[in-house]
Amino acid sequence: MKAPQNDITYQGDLMLAYELHRAHHAELVREAEAQRLVGLARAARKARRTASRGSGDNAPEGRVRTHRSRFTQAA
Repeated sequence: MKAPQNDITYQGDLMLAYELHRAHHAELVREAEAQRLVGLARAARKARRTASRGSGDNAPEGRVRTHRSRFTQAA
């Protein structure tokens, strides 16, 4: 009679291992999705910066103008 009990325990161990595997897999999928979203956000910020550099004077970020022509040269 011990054989069926061991068989049930073995099947239970297999199910536990399978459930642990599925949980780990789901966690890895969530992590990969989070990393993908971080990459997309980073690329969007980079694209926004690149686009604002070429848009002219009204860009929120861009080249700093120097006012060297306003002042005379020091002696």
